[in-house]
Amino acid sequence: MDLNTVEAVRVPARREDVWPLGPADAILAGGTWLFSEPQPAVSRLVDITQLGWPAVIFTGDGIELSATCTLAELSGLSEKLPITHPDWTAAPLFAQCCTALLASFKVWGTATVGGNICLSFPAGSVISLASALDGTVTVWRPDGTDYDVPVADFVTGDAVNVLRPGELLRSVRLPGAALRSRTAYRKLAPSPLGRSGAVVIGRRDVTGQFVLSVTATTVRPYVFRFAGPPGAGDLRDALSGIPEQDITRDAHGDPDWRRAVTAVLAEQIRDELS
Repeated sequence: MDLNTVEAVRVPARREDVWPLGPADAILAGGTWLFSEPQPAVSRLVDITQLGWPAVIFTGDGIELSATCTLAELSGLSEKLPITHPDWTAAPLFAQCCTALLASFKVWGTATVGGNICLSFPAGSVISLASALDGTVTVWRPDGTDYDVPVADFVTGDAVNVLRPGELLRSVRLPGAALRSRTAYRKLAPSPLGRSGAVVIGRRDVTGQFVLSVTATTVRPYVFRFAGPPGAGDLRDALSGIPEQDITRDAHGDPDWRRAVTAVLAEQIRDELS
């Protein structure tokens, strides 16, 4: 879609060139959502794709994903990691979560990790992945400082997050401890190719800790932790603690259906990882 209110495009090559950012500026990375509908309040685009960020960096014990890493690059880790890091048994989750996003191959090759997280939609596939694997985002402030926040805390509601005006999401870090976990993944949608109505991911760490994440069902991620595999009652009690106002309400699933199927999927995951 043509954005007929845009009067200028800026392409910074260094961090200090990103700012200042005003209320009529929009950050452009993949742009798959930005160009999908009118943006009447936007008069300038700031294209961050020339900042030179490597899509994926293997750190001492984990992975750093740049905000400009595409979904295609992210999904490809499911094939690469079993070769380069065979002990990272959570590798299948990358492709599983990316596949939860209804998108063409063109979108996969353009849409980005940062864009998916910053949109903060309940069905955000990268949000599902990162919250399940204890992901942490690094945010750049306009004054040159940074701060880190868990993805599970970054998203605070439907299309709402902790970013303040002028801040920019730089990267996402996934720790090796989570990547070495056994995982189980479940997704349901009202139709085979529909937007996710419920995404539930379980993780069993090498220490025995059991982690369950719930997304799409809720307007923000919910992550539950147990010292070991919980009993069926303990799991039900944890899920029942999700406030009613945090259950997603849209055309892709009634709240009662979302809550019910989430409980069923969570029980399947509990059995699989016990």
